[in-house]
Amino acid sequence: MLVFRSLSEGPTVLGSFVSRHPRSVLAMALALFALVTVLAGGTLDSLSLNRYENPAAESTLAREALADVFGTGSPNVAIMLTATAGDVRAARVAEIGGRLTGELAAFPGVGEVRSFWQPGAPNTLASRDFRHALILARVPGDANHVRQVVLPGIEAEILADADPAVELTLGGADEVFRDVAAQASADFLRAELIVIPLVLLLLWAVLRRLALAAITVGIGVFCVAGTLALLRVATTFADLSTFTANIALVMGIGLGVDYGLFMIYRFREELGAAEPIPAAVRRAVKGAGRTIVFSASTVGSSLAVLLAFPFPFLSSFAYAGIAVSAVAVLGSVVILPAALAVLGRRALPPRPAAADGHGFWFRTAERVVRRPLLTGGAALLVLSALGAPSLAIDFGPPDDRVLGTEQPVRAMYDTIREDFETEEADALYVYASRAESAAIPGYAAALSSVPGVHRVDSAAGSFAAGVAVDGPAQRQYAAGATWLRVVPTGDRLVADPGGLVAEIRSAPAPFDVAVGGYPAELADYRDGVRARLPLVALLIMLVTYVVLFVMTGSLLAPLKAAVLTMLSMSIMFGVLVWGFQDGALAGVLGFTPTGETEPSIPILMFCVAYGLSMDYEVFLLARIKEDYDRTGDIVGSIPRGIARSAPLVTAAALILAVSFAVYSTGSVVFLQQLGIGIALTIAVDATLVRGVLVPALMRLAGRANWWAPAPLRRLHDRIGFREDLGQDSFRASSEAPVGARR
Repeated sequence: MLVFRSLSEGPTVLGSFVSRHPRSVLAMALALFALVTVLAGGTLDSLSLNRYENPAAESTLAREALADVFGTGSPNVAIMLTATAGDVRAARVAEIGGRLTGELAAFPGVGEVRSFWQPGAPNTLASRDFRHALILARVPGDANHVRQVVLPGIEAEILADADPAVELTLGGADEVFRDVAAQASADFLRAELIVIPLVLLLLWAVLRRLALAAITVGIGVFCVAGTLALLRVATTFADLSTFTANIALVMGIGLGVDYGLFMIYRFREELGAAEPIPAAVRRAVKGAGRTIVFSASTVGSSLAVLLAFPFPFLSSFAYAGIAVSAVAVLGSVVILPAALAVLGRRALPPRPAAADGHGFWFRTAERVVRRPLLTGGAALLVLSALGAPSLAIDFGPPDDRVLGTEQPVRAMYDTIREDFETEEADALYVYASRAESAAIPGYAAALSSVPGVHRVDSAAGSFAAGVAVDGPAQRQYAAGATWLRVVPTGDRLVADPGGLVAEIRSAPAPFDVAVGGYPAELADYRDGVRARLPLVALLIMLVTYVVLFVMTGSLLAPLKAAVLTMLSMSIMFGVLVWGFQDGALAGVLGFTPTGETEPSIPILMFCVAYGLSMDYEVFLLARIKEDYDRTGDIVGSIPRGIARSAPLVTAAALILAVSFAVYSTGSVVFLQQLGIGIALTIAVDATLVRGVLVPALMRLAGRANWWAPAPLRRLHDRIGFREDLGQDSFRASSEAPVGARR
């Protein structure tokens, strides 16, 4: 209860202090910016490179048992050797391959190595035409150690001086995602170099004051630096993904612009009503500041629910969301008002627009409330059509195809898919405990009969289609345990890796088994994410419902906001399915569709877009409720409130949509999805949803918009949001009813 009262009353105290000491606040802000910049400088080195893994999954248990008992497991590093002339069986190439195999096996940190040139190695470690062959290695340790220490060392000490007779390409799962992280960081930084000047230009066009536009961009930069500084503190007690820095960049600029515009618009209203500058600052902070605090609480809460996922890659984004929301409040409610106090009337546009309140959005909302069923129904049909493809979403694991075809590691795996018979590096590993040696051949033969399995290496030999064949036998036992390696064909692994894992696990076993290997780890990660989705969706709706109830005092308004926001989210998922999963945008953006959608990034996009959509809902509801509290006009308050909030929402949505769209120019599919999906969602949400569906539903709901049972009403009276109704340029229009007063 005290928390909510402080959310509501805190801006009042801050407004009074800032209006009296603006230059002192700015001086402290500059000192704070210098401090957080220094602290943020070490954040990137403190972040972790996470793998796609489920800590409690069967595949994780199998990996740990295989490593502890046998010192074996899935290879995570690969070197593809390509003969520049002839094939890999030639004496010269074979000599090079054997030497590289030995050097890699002796390299510090490498656990075990297999290659085409070892005695008894299967021919499937080479391509069908024998022009390419593989060296596979297992490097134990966390992703940071493998990607930051071992892989660069292998590049520098083993691959740097390649013989002219061969071409060498470094690959493996950790190399793929090392390249993904590096390319994503490069794309984000390049996008920021475009976004910041672009945002400055758009803000100049919207605000018509260059100094004010520069200050708003500065607030966004402060949000980025402050968030990175807080993330560095968070790394002392949690593993945070390197991708949290990317979220700090995009969300910092986004919320800085959103909240900055809201504060500036409110300050201009107060100045336009002939308020003295200090009073205008106080009233702007008291009114807009409260709305910003509630909005930031909604955004932070939306991302905080990611803590419900037991995966560091996803849960680390929760810390970024909480940090960026807190810093955005500080920047927009304390630092920006101090700058506005110093600017004074220079913050007004050079040629103030007519303020009769009857502009485009007022007229649009007025038409909607007069025909709510017709206009709302039409908008609902359009949104349903845009979101319909989301019903076909199919979550699947990521692979090298998230990278562009120009990346060497991507080209390497394209070659493996096209020219190799099997996926040796992506074999499934079965750890068997309390295994009797006599039962192993039968079980291995059963596994080999699963469609898409090329062979099974076991203690009794190698099996293909249930028949023992010549090949290297794996005769490792320890305390009644053994392991089997199930090698899939390339076609089956590309077509249905999850189904293959499920079939191997469902095969009857005469002893206890745990199925691991890279395909199983990705499948378990996907299943773990999908299992938590209902909980996360419920949490995000409950948390935002509580925040919006505290702001509005209504039971219906938060529910309506959540439903409409979820409708907006269906559009985002519809774009992901139509454009990326099915490949409709592949020709434009230059990616390779896989027919599946990796679940982590869409979930992150959902939380980000949900929070931003609620941003606009908070701004809109605050203005409508303010008008309703003043006039008691159920119908007329809707278009008047929308007319006062729509210019802000439209400007903020335009700037954010353009900013996110820039990220679609990256060469990593994750970034393309983030850019296109969120940009389109913001644009549709700020126009069709907030401009048509919201007024239509509010008109149909009537007084139920603000109804709550007596006990909850009394609770809201004690802890809820209260707007101090002030002067504004629409006071005259507030006396003109729209429709009948009810």
